[in-house]
Amino acid sequence: MKPSSLFFVLFFFAVAAASSSSSSRPQCKAWLAQSIPTDMPLLPRVPGVLSTGEVLRWLAGNATKRLDIIAQYWQLLAQPENPKSGDYGFSAEEMERFGAGEGRAVYKSLEDAADRKVDLRILQHSGVAPDFDQESADLALGRPNVQNVTLLLGDWWGSGIVHAKVWISDGKDMYIGSANNDWKSLTQVKEVGVYLVGCPKIAKQLEIYFNNLWTLSFLNSTDYTKKVWDKQWQAKRKVPCWSHFIHEKDRCRSPLPSTIVIDHVDGYPALSDPSMFHIPFETPGSNLSSTSHYSSYLSFAPPELSFRKFQADEQGWVETIKSVRFGGTVRISTMDWLGQSQYLTQTVYWSSLSSAISEVIFSKRATVNILVAYWAHFIENTDQYLKSLLYSNVLCQSSKYNHCQGKVNIKYYKVPGFEKTGAAKSKNNATGNLYPSYTRVNHGKYAVSDVRAHIGTSNLIWDYFYTTAGVSFGTYHPAIVAQLQEIFDADWNSPYAAPVESLISSE
Repeated sequence: MKPSSLFFVLFFFAVAAASSSSSSRPQCKAWLAQSIPTDMPLLPRVPGVLSTGEVLRWLAGNATKRLDIIAQYWQLLAQPENPKSGDYGFSAEEMERFGAGEGRAVYKSLEDAADRKVDLRILQHSGVAPDFDQESADLALGRPNVQNVTLLLGDWWGSGIVHAKVWISDGKDMYIGSANNDWKSLTQVKEVGVYLVGCPKIAKQLEIYFNNLWTLSFLNSTDYTKKVWDKQWQAKRKVPCWSHFIHEKDRCRSPLPSTIVIDHVDGYPALSDPSMFHIPFETPGSNLSSTSHYSSYLSFAPPELSFRKFQADEQGWVETIKSVRFGGTVRISTMDWLGQSQYLTQTVYWSSLSSAISEVIFSKRATVNILVAYWAHFIENTDQYLKSLLYSNVLCQSSKYNHCQGKVNIKYYKVPGFEKTGAAKSKNNATGNLYPSYTRVNHGKYAVSDVRAHIGTSNLIWDYFYTTAGVSFGTYHPAIVAQLQEIFDADWNSPYAAPVESLISSE
């Protein structure tokens, strides 16, 4: 072979190898993101975890074409001079110490994106006092590239809200997590989420969910809802007319594309083979970064908004708990925990997560550690449901025939200052509060076994899975699993967490 021909052959193989290497190199990257309240010096920081405020600024700042946002409400701009605000009466110096500037920076990044003519779609609930959806309305004012809609899920399910916290930038970069569009969620509330970059396949499915909610906001709910007797939850409920809680012959055709079609069953059908993303992604924030193909997934609530082969959110939580290895550990962090509904007119009993926990304690000898927030707006009957879950430990050892060595441990998480939150002034009188309203709480919602991580937006109450909009991202990627375990363990082992039994007995 001539030297020139040999050179050509070698060059061809070199280019082919480089092309193959480039095409196989993962483009998708994932980081965990966290908000840590100020004044928590004894909480260890987990290396490689990003701050929520920075992630939201990057998503807005890097957007070139479009930015879609799902939000419950807006309070990125603090209002210490508004008597109706929970920030009222705090000084400018105190607000800066609390980190209110983080919210301003995120809002400014959204204004800048809108001024760059990025197409901005905002889907939200009606908001909360004092100004409800004023901030998003201001973003849309005079900007035809900004669309702003309010969706009242109570019109569709009888109760429920848009509770998901999702940002999607340019159809490839995303935030999914517990942080609201609120300055307090960036520096005064404990939040956990995931930041995905360069992941268009995942973003495409997340956009379908966004578009489903967007479609609902423009439909007349009275034309598409029915009241039915729900056999699964033993309650009369209002649901979309294509719901699986309606017998198949009585359902309407869904106005949403790609909704799941399954024969009628009592209760919403779990998917035997839910859709997974087999996409390699890098984890730059972790020392365990791997480019292997580990499965990841999305799950959605309410179940009537699931599509194709994507699972309802409840199934994602249950299967994360059940993914634990024999003798392994499951870690669960939540703001609220109830084995029932909270907002439905007719109260329903809900044992899905409790049953899954008891099952792995018995059959897999697993340890389940649960961290529940204790704060100014703590739900009073939480204690009773946690006590009933702790009784699994008694049942585990109740018979000589039991080969049960698992256990559930539960702690309350108290962010310092939680009992001193609210406006600093009331009718010009000092209140003695140390922090603004609705702060100083662990607000994250996630579960992580020894093999699988599940990061969500929903509180662990029935309503959040069946009448409320929520999204979760889950993965078997060992780097994310290990780092989420680190975040949990830092909270669990901190002096801010105390066993439920000790707090119950002292009250």
